[in-house]
Amino acid sequence: MFVDQVKIYVKGGDGGNGAVSFRREKYVPLGGPAGGDGGRGGDVVFVVDEGLRTLVDFRYQRHFKAPRGENGRNKSQHGAGAEDLVVRVPPGTTVVDIDTGEVVADLLEHGQRAVIAKGGRGGRGNIRFATAANPAPEIAENGEPGQERNVQLELKLIADVGLVGYPSVGKSTLLASVTAAKPKIAAYHFTTLTPNLGVVDLGEKSFVMADLPGLIEGAHEGVGLGHQFLRHVERTKLIIHVIDMAATDGRDPYEDYRQINEELKLYNIKLEERPQVIAANKMDIPEAQENLQRFKEKLPEVPVFEISAATGKGVQELMYAVADELAKLPDKPLVEEVPEVEERVVFKAEPEPIPFEVSKEDDVFVVSGEKIEKLVKMTNLNSYDSIQRFARMMRNMGVDNALRANGAQHGDTVRIGNFEFEFVE
Repeated sequence: MFVDQVKIYVKGGDGGNGAVSFRREKYVPLGGPAGGDGGRGGDVVFVVDEGLRTLVDFRYQRHFKAPRGENGRNKSQHGAGAEDLVVRVPPGTTVVDIDTGEVVADLLEHGQRAVIAKGGRGGRGNIRFATAANPAPEIAENGEPGQERNVQLELKLIADVGLVGYPSVGKSTLLASVTAAKPKIAAYHFTTLTPNLGVVDLGEKSFVMADLPGLIEGAHEGVGLGHQFLRHVERTKLIIHVIDMAATDGRDPYEDYRQINEELKLYNIKLEERPQVIAANKMDIPEAQENLQRFKEKLPEVPVFEISAATGKGVQELMYAVADELAKLPDKPLVEEVPEVEERVVFKAEPEPIPFEVSKEDDVFVVSGEKIEKLVKMTNLNSYDSIQRFARMMRNMGVDNALRANGAQHGDTVRIGNFEFEFVE
C-alpha cells in the first residue's frame, strides 16, 4: 500500500522530578540538602531510512511518546536522562506542524536526523535552592513537560524525472517500456492511482523516473488527484511532459500542454522554471502526424520527441536526451534553500517579561500563557516552601497586579492550566 500523507501525535518525554532530601550521616548533625536533579526527558527524533518508500507504518501507529527522565534521588544523586525515541521515515518526508503550519523538517538524505519534539529538562533538587538565608530548603521542581505536537507527514518522492500529462496519455506504458517497473495499465482514466518508480539503465548513465497520477484542470485546487500528484512533482529535477498527439480522447494536444503547465505554475510558481522535455506519444496512430504539425506551428521553438510507448519507437532517443539534460543539472533534489543567518555580536540585555493573559470565565479568573502554565506544572504543590516560591514568582511577574486590575478580590478563584488557587491579598 502506498501512503504519502498521514497525521500523527508526538510528545517529548517529561523531565524527571527533583528530590527533597537531607544528609543523615553519622556525626554530621547539620548535613544540609542532598536532593538530586531529575533526568532529561527523551526527544522524539525522526531519522531517514532509505529502505522505506511509504508512510504506511504510520497508519497503524499514530502516537509517539518518548520516555521520561528518572527522578532525582537522595545523597545528591541525579536521575538518568531518558533515551531518545527514534522514528524512521522514508527519504523525501516533510514534517509540518498542524497547529502553526510551520515546516518542522524536510528530510531528504539517508541518515538525516531531526528533533521533532524536545524532551523536558529535569527538575532541580533541593541542593540547588540552598542559600545563606535558607540553608535547608524543602524546595524541589517537578520535571519540565515534554514538547507536544500534532504533525502531518507528507512524502514527496525523490525522483530524477517525473512523467506528467493528462490521464491515459501513455505515461505508465512509457515507464514500463524503459524500466523493470510494472505499473497497472488499462484503457480508462486514473488507472494510476499512486506513483510508480523505475530505474532507467542506459549503461554508463542511469536515473530514477516516476510515473505520477494524471492531472486534470483544477488539480492545483485538489480536483481529481490534484495535490496527491503535484506534491511529488516538486522533488523531480526534470519533467517529461507526455502528450497524446493522436488526440484519442478528442482533446486538443496543444490545449493539454498549455493546461498542464498552467496547473503546475498555479500549484508552485517554481515548477514553471523546471526543465521540461516534451514527448509526443502515440505517433504510431495516423492522425498523430497532422496534430503534431499543428502543435509545432504554435510552439515552433520547443523541441518535441516523437515516440510510441506501445511500439518503442523513438523511446531510446528520448531517454538518452533526458540523461544528457540531467547531466547539466545539480545532483541534489530541488528544494527551497534556507537562508544563512549572519554572525553577529549578541549583547546581554534585560530579561524579557514572561507574557500572560488574564480573562474571566463565569466567576473564575483564568491566567493563561505557555510559560506560566509550564511553571505551575513544574511546581511541587505538596510542598509549602515550593508554594511560597511560586507565589513570589507570580508577584514578581505582575500576575497579582493584573488580577487586581481585572477585578479579582480576596477569596476569588484563579485558574492556571489545570490547577485552581484562591486569590489572597
